[in-house]
Amino acid sequence: MTTSVNLPERRQLWYAAIKWPMYTVAVIPITVGTAVAYAQSDRLDWTIFLTFLGSAIAIIAWLNLSNDFFDSETGIDRNKLHSVVNLTGNKALVFWLSNLFLFLGILGIFSIAWKQQNWTVLELILLCCALGYSYQGPPFRLGYQGLGEPICFFTFGPLAIAAAYYSQTESFSLESFAASILIGITTSIILFCSHFHQVEDDLAAGKRSPIVRLGTKLGAKVLAVATGSIFILVPLFVLLGYFPIWTLAIFLSVPFAYQLVHFVWHNHNIPEKVKICKFIAVKFHFWSGLFFALGFIILNFPSIPVSSVSLW
Repeated sequence: MTTSVNLPERRQLWYAAIKWPMYTVAVIPITVGTAVAYAQSDRLDWTIFLTFLGSAIAIIAWLNLSNDFFDSETGIDRNKLHSVVNLTGNKALVFWLSNLFLFLGILGIFSIAWKQQNWTVLELILLCCALGYSYQGPPFRLGYQGLGEPICFFTFGPLAIAAAYYSQTESFSLESFAASILIGITTSIILFCSHFHQVEDDLAAGKRSPIVRLGTKLGAKVLAVATGSIFILVPLFVLLGYFPIWTLAIFLSVPFAYQLVHFVWHNHNIPEKVKICKFIAVKFHFWSGLFFALGFIILNFPSIPVSSVSLW
């Protein structure tokens, strides 16, 4: 369906539909995985990093567009004016455009694997894409069973960071796995926050999201625990020797964590207000991830050699 709103409102709807802030979900895992690899190997292949980053952004575009398409099939987005399908009124266009972004993303990862003559990175990203499809795509639609957060955790945590780390070192490490736990949590928090304002629509469509199962008040408590766990795990991993002490810079993101928890606690049952909490969660995810990555980069930052930048 198309909307009958005026031009300024339509522009706002398109801005919401494109979800620019959500693309940090692609940027942070690749940046953190690469930062851990740089801290341990003292080398950085910028071409691989930038190619991986562009590919990850394309894959997120596929996820966003394909989710809009699959949601239009179930009717859960009938009241969502900023759905790309509702804005264009053309489901087929959205479907094929999403597949184009998927193709471009996989092509970039394939180029990395081809250069290295090692297909591990491609296999990891294909697994990420399969999990991403299972979230909304038929016949799985696991998101409707409340499994979106575990899928999000593994896709953008252990798998994505392992792939980014491997693309630089062609190996795995416990340090990158420990880092992936944190990013998996902060990414899952974004998805968790997206449910607070749409309980009625989810119930009508038979979607058993975590907030539908828990209720908004208990969900707000779970959010507080999940957010606070980040600031417990980082010092713990520093003490265990997995992270350098500089990663404690993540505590600079405490104001964003507090803003998120405080806002949701006071507005969890007010859909019109709480709907913006996912954008606060994105802000927390971005800044906590950036400060965390800088904690690894600062170890070797003055010593990045020109020879570490390889050109194809």
